[in-house]
Amino acid sequence: MNNAQNDETAMDEFTKDLFDNLFRDQKKSFPVPDGVLEEIRLIVEQCRQKQRTEPIISLFSRLKDIKSESGQSPDAIGVSKKTLIELAQMHSRLDEHGVSVGGRLTRALPIVHEAISRVDSYLKRHPVEAPSGIELWDHIRENIRRIQSVLNISDSDWNSYSGQIRNCIDSVDKLGKILDLPAHVLDDIQRVTQKYRMRLTPYYAALIQPGKINDPVLIQSVPTGEMVDNVGIEIPPVAADHSPARLIDQFYPRVVTIKATNMCAMYCTHCLRLAHIGKKDRIYSDQAYGEALDYIRNNPLIRDVLITGGDAFVLPNKIVRKILTALDEIEHVKMKRLGTRIPVTAPQRIDNELLDILEESNDKSPVRVVTQINTAQEITPISREAFKQISKRVSAVLNQAVLLRGINDTSVKMWKLCETIQESYVRPYYVFNCSYRNPQFSHLRVPIEKGRDIIESMYGNISGDAIPRYIATAGGKIPLHRSNVVEHVGDTVILRKPWNHQEVDYPDADSEEYAGTDFSFLKYTP
Repeated sequence: MNNAQNDETAMDEFTKDLFDNLFRDQKKSFPVPDGVLEEIRLIVEQCRQKQRTEPIISLFSRLKDIKSESGQSPDAIGVSKKTLIELAQMHSRLDEHGVSVGGRLTRALPIVHEAISRVDSYLKRHPVEAPSGIELWDHIRENIRRIQSVLNISDSDWNSYSGQIRNCIDSVDKLGKILDLPAHVLDDIQRVTQKYRMRLTPYYAALIQPGKINDPVLIQSVPTGEMVDNVGIEIPPVAADHSPARLIDQFYPRVVTIKATNMCAMYCTHCLRLAHIGKKDRIYSDQAYGEALDYIRNNPLIRDVLITGGDAFVLPNKIVRKILTALDEIEHVKMKRLGTRIPVTAPQRIDNELLDILEESNDKSPVRVVTQINTAQEITPISREAFKQISKRVSAVLNQAVLLRGINDTSVKMWKLCETIQESYVRPYYVFNCSYRNPQFSHLRVPIEKGRDIIESMYGNISGDAIPRYIATAGGKIPLHRSNVVEHVGDTVILRKPWNHQEVDYPDADSEEYAGTDFSFLKYTP
């Protein structure tokens, strides 16, 4: 017993507390149910035979429950303190990091169980509230067959980008053939299309789930009466104030945008350039592209160029190659981005030639593809494969979602979006608050505070790499995350965990030491 007592003194505080609880006398105790003694005996045998930590934790957990339920200590049901000390020591020896029984059982596992309880509701709700296109694939395939039949689209046309564009839904008459919408709704849509263009590919239309009134794909692609009834004055695009050269936007000193086309495979109802895309698809002249590239050549501060539009991947391969090749010949351009929705609106466009062009340019300096996916429903097996192939050829695929009412404005919907795209080779990057500049889609805007609650609900609950930054555009990108710094107390910062509002002390860096210059290798200089 002396050895057992000595061994007990070597326990950490968590394990000591666990033993104190197990062997503490209680005024009242009750008989344990039949079969418990045999159950405990078998677990002890497993602990000794298997040389694994799991049965040891199982034993201590069961003994803890018995103590709580009946008041009986382990020795009263045939397990001595000496035996338990030996098993506790075995646990620490077996564990690669020397984790104690008490630490794992009374600290680590409760923390895990608390964390699981935070996501339990999400795990139960997301398949119904925010199904991905992968989960809906059987329904989508039924839609594909129906749309092909109604619009008389051959398999070869369906599976080609040119066939998708040639058979696009760009009129109310065509829309009415594939969607069961009431006549008065179609009349309202007709009213909007007299002013704004509507286009959705047959593929994207197949993602719409029939019978779902505010289907998230439907809201994004089919305009409603609010777009002409919303009262307000449209503020001119910020780009009008930041266009120093033809086709060029410049908000930042080292970053520029080339608006290389006005074309998209699908015109979004929340598009910033909705009123400015014109009535006709346009690819610009060589002279226009030349002036844009000359501006970049003549401004050596520029290191990052975004090719967008419209949609960069709508451009023919020869023009994509021409622009990227020209940028690769400019020494001070170190990064290239291409903005596109094509992988979710018309993934048939992603052909081997385009992938080769991206890879060739990426070998010279990093290419990033920046996309916009707003709902997990936009990720199907086909779009996921497109992103997978792109990700093999470029340095990164990033998503810039827009926070939109009815589409992704709940924690369940946003979590599902971010987890789904992360699993589809896309990094969640930004979530933009829907712009205030366009009254046409004010009905789709979400309050900033709501957005902050949604984004901050992710911390501590989903993978950190799946959490985007929440941004407003107002002459540049302004982060909207709520500050989690409560106050400074001396050299300590009080931080608040956004997922449970717990406040914790965090020692700050020494400000005087930081201000000094004598550090690292500098301290070796005379």
